[in-house]
Amino acid sequence: MRHLKKKEGFKGQRSIVIPPPLLRTFCERDPVMCQLYITDIGYYPNAQHHYRKRPRGTGEHVVIYCTGGKGICSIGKQTYSIEPGALILLPANQPHEYRADESLPWTIYWAHFKGHNSGNFINMMLRQFGANAALLSYGEERIRLFEKIYSILENGYSIHNLCYAGLSLQYFLTSCCFNKDEADRSGIGEMGRVEGCIRYMRENLHRTLSLQEIAAAVNRSVSHIAALFKKGTGFAPIAYFNQLKAQKACQYLLYTDLRISEVAAKLGLEDPYYFSRLFTKIIGVSPLKYRKNRNL
Repeated sequence: MRHLKKKEGFKGQRSIVIPPPLLRTFCERDPVMCQLYITDIGYYPNAQHHYRKRPRGTGEHVVIYCTGGKGICSIGKQTYSIEPGALILLPANQPHEYRADESLPWTIYWAHFKGHNSGNFINMMLRQFGANAALLSYGEERIRLFEKIYSILENGYSIHNLCYAGLSLQYFLTSCCFNKDEADRSGIGEMGRVEGCIRYMRENLHRTLSLQEIAAAVNRSVSHIAALFKKGTGFAPIAYFNQLKAQKACQYLLYTDLRISEVAAKLGLEDPYYFSRLFTKIIGVSPLKYRKNRNL
């Protein structure tokens, strides 16, 4: 049986297309907006028979966030099954095809966007996800933000509204890129192990920890945690721990009258000269200079 195919025309659908002359006049020329701006945005609830095929892709990047139902998306030679919580990234000019499930059609929020920095956002997210589609945890705040972006543009195309919408979309994409799902928050997934390490570090800022102790806190080997932590944060575990110590030291220096040696002792560093060298290496100035500049 031949499946029905519809690009749009769904009950309850909403969409806004920013007029191209306004994009050229405002978004492309403004030094802030030109970095990333929305060209189209919409919401398709229960989009039965929804189908799109773009053999040459489209001139903008596309993001689709599924909040209900199911669908299928093919990008190049890769096909993804889409379910609630899935985010789809379609880079500009990349062939793709997608459709709603016949029996349980998806509900999606979507946006097209461009700008000098838009490709960097897409590439960052692709590196983070490792694919063009990723399953995120349910996020009521994320949905409210998308609705807010839509309502702002629904009020007209003032410079303020266009700028607000573009900056808000950047925040939306960032919230998706660095999403922490329920498993991670509870400490079960790989990134959850990193979160567990950081939590253990923060609870023991008054001590000197070894890598063995940090790894044991999350029941993993030293080599595994060292590699996982570097991948997740960009830093080795002990270097990150020292950064947390320096951060805490800044608070002591700013908001207490503790002597430098006392600050060092509170952070498990009995040698104040070592503490000063470590602090200077991380913060860029000595503890004494940092304290003197606290009223600036």
